[in-house]
Amino acid sequence: MTSMGFGDEPSGGEAASGADDESVTDAEARQIAETVIAGTDAIPVPAALIEDAPVVEKSLLHRLGLLPVNGRIKLALCGSREVRMLLLRDGNRMVRRFVLKNPRITDDEIIALSRSRTAEEEILREIAENRDWTKNYQVRLGLVTNPKTPLVLALRFVPALMERDIRMLAKSKNVSATIASQARRIVVTKTAQRGG
Repeated sequence: MTSMGFGDEPSGGEAASGADDESVTDAEARQIAETVIAGTDAIPVPAALIEDAPVVEKSLLHRLGLLPVNGRIKLALCGSREVRMLLLRDGNRMVRRFVLKNPRITDDEIIALSRSRTAEEEILREIAENRDWTKNYQVRLGLVTNPKTPLVLALRFVPALMERDIRMLAKSKNVSATIASQARRIVVTKTAQRGG
């Protein structure tokens, strides 16, 4: 991995302003990701953005904005927690998708994303389709209660919730009517099975 000093700017033929941001195709982004994961890339990024050290967010956000898209993809795949959280708000959807492929992403980050009302549908869809993440109860609950989760995916997790949470969903005005309706059906069925 090529790293630069904390205050260094990209040099050479790369645009320091990130002007080439949207010109990267899906195939090119996947190729960048493969070289970063393999450790054969020559993409210069500040070493401080890879390490898990506290950084002032405003300057970090500014520095991320100066990086070209290939540098932000590299940081999405190997950056620190703070960098990952900022890159989830990046203007390039490929950068946002690669944050979830970072091997250092934690369950706590996934739980926070599943609950986040600002998370995009595409991010929530990727979380919902990952069996390792949805084994975590808090992730499933977050996905069901998040209005941005695609309804088909949210409905899949309702029966897997604890009874107290299903009862809460049945009465909730903060979830879609379809989810509340399914929760009420489950409550009625379980009550009838118990004979009361």
